[in-house]
Amino acid sequence: MSKYKLGWALSILPCLLLLASGVMKFIQPTGFAEGFVHMGIPISHSVPLGILELTCTALYLFPRTAVLGAILLTGYMGGAIQTHVRVGDPFIAQFLFGVALWAGLYFREARIRALIPLID
Repeated sequence: MSKYKLGWALSILPCLLLLASGVMKFIQPTGFAEGFVHMGIPISHSVPLGILELTCTALYLFPRTAVLGAILLTGYMGGAIQTHVRVGDPFIAQFLFGVALWAGLYFREARIRALIPLID
């Protein structure tokens, strides 16, 4: 498997989960509001957060803006981690999302491999 294909394989799963999460912020299924209350976030912030999440994910998926998208998603995941830490919830999933996003970008983007030459 080429580095490029491996990169896309590593990128797709977190992107699918981020897309699903972003869409959920719009449709707000039963029980969704309770999660926001638990996190201490007003439900009125749901749609703006969904727009932010979907926009950052879209930027990450397009090769020309993938680096910007990865940077923005890193900030988004940092906020998610902080929110989980604040309420005492586990945050390993958000951390692993960030790792998977950057690993995927590393393998599909030669510019990142040139900046961080971990492998040949």
